[in-house]
Amino acid sequence: MTKRILTGDRPTGRLHLGHYVGTLSNRVALQSKYEMYISVVDLHSLTDRMDDPQKVKNIPDSVRELVLDYLAVGINPEKTTILLQSAIPEISELFAILMNLVTIARCERLPALKEKIRDQKIQHPSMGLLNYPILMASDILSLRAHLVPVGKDQESHIEFAREIAKTFNRLYKSRPGRDKVNDDEDAKKVFPEPEAIIGEAQTLPGTDGKAKMSKSLNNAIFLSDDERAVEEKVMSMYTDPKRTSASVPGTIEGNPLFIYHEIFNKNISEVEKFAERYRTGDVGDVEVKKALVKALNTFLNPIRFRRKNFEEQKGLIDKVLTEGTKKARVEIQNTLQIVKQSLGLPILSS
Repeated sequence: MTKRILTGDRPTGRLHLGHYVGTLSNRVALQSKYEMYISVVDLHSLTDRMDDPQKVKNIPDSVRELVLDYLAVGINPEKTTILLQSAIPEISELFAILMNLVTIARCERLPALKEKIRDQKIQHPSMGLLNYPILMASDILSLRAHLVPVGKDQESHIEFAREIAKTFNRLYKSRPGRDKVNDDEDAKKVFPEPEAIIGEAQTLPGTDGKAKMSKSLNNAIFLSDDERAVEEKVMSMYTDPKRTSASVPGTIEGNPLFIYHEIFNKNISEVEKFAERYRTGDVGDVEVKKALVKALNTFLNPIRFRRKNFEEQKGLIDKVLTEGTKKARVEIQNTLQIVKQSLGLPILSS
């Protein structure tokens, strides 16, 4: 049996290099090996936007930008099912069931949630925000996914979904298996217990030197940035604050400038020479940055080209989302029926 993968993103606008190294490159590599689903989780976007009607109105445009970036980096709708979360009400119904298995205290302990509340200085988080890890688990379990590709910072969410699956499977079993004494235990499980697939690259730091590249922190280089924008961002990039001139030996470890070079500059010899010269105070930041601008634009040019091509195809994004959502909903409706049967809830014929 081919294992099923589910992953997704909140539609908050364009994707950036941090998304690429954290999850996108991994998804592209995996889509030919597994049954892949990607969810545009627009309901998750409401957790920190409901107090701003204009931001909510911008969600449809953000959905479009997100799907364009998917296609541009090489996610193929013929291999990967792309779905719209809010168009499948059964996900929310499963969420309403699963939240009864989780305490608020357990949600509050999730590192990514604590980080979000801290970074956005949220003093009084909404119930939607506190419960979003359960909604994320519902996304995963509704499609009965086996694997979830995520960045290292999201690994705890997958473990959380796994906990919920284990709890449900322990308390309830699939009805068809209850009357068969010799049934295999795995066959009785309602949900597969999902596992995280972590990309090779670690979290990409922002251009300001902070630990994570983020739109909200205004320290991101976007996949759709033009050459001029990339140049401006790289030339103002944080490096080694102790290095006051080109002749002062610099630190390579943890330096965003060299982290980016190691990931995106395919000229390994050039990167090694820059590192050696940087350590001995034999090269200035400007020279190293200019080389990085060239490397990043070389990497981004094909993505920009494909994005423009897809953007010019009228109706393409709607078609991709409509077809993908329809396919995913059939699977999710089946999951919900199994869940209700396991709980003993009434199922009315339509």
